[in-house]
Amino acid sequence: MLNSTLEIIRASLRADPSVTPAGRADLLALLRNGAPAKVMDEHVPAPARILRRDEVAQRLACSVRAVDHWAQQGLLKKIRLPGRSRAVGFRETDVQALINGQAAG
Repeated sequence: MLNSTLEIIRASLRADPSVTPAGRADLLALLRNGAPAKVMDEHVPAPARILRRDEVAQRLACSVRAVDHWAQQGLLKKIRLPGRSRAVGFRETDVQALINGQAAG
């Protein structure tokens, strides 16, 4: 990282009253040296993929109505899609569990 970039960040951190001097020093050291190895090695799980009803029906080789019936019985758990009032989907892992003969969680 260029020294000019570090100076800009240092000035911004000095202007922020919520950052303590020790916190400022830690942040600058992190920027200079990079993240510690243990932080970089941490595994962050991928978000669960949500499948639409028709995708689930295609994977299970059944009708959309059958998917709705299984959801009503509790074999598949409906996930309400963000920002939508009526749209729902199903977790890919739950669908795969149903295919494998395991109960959905």
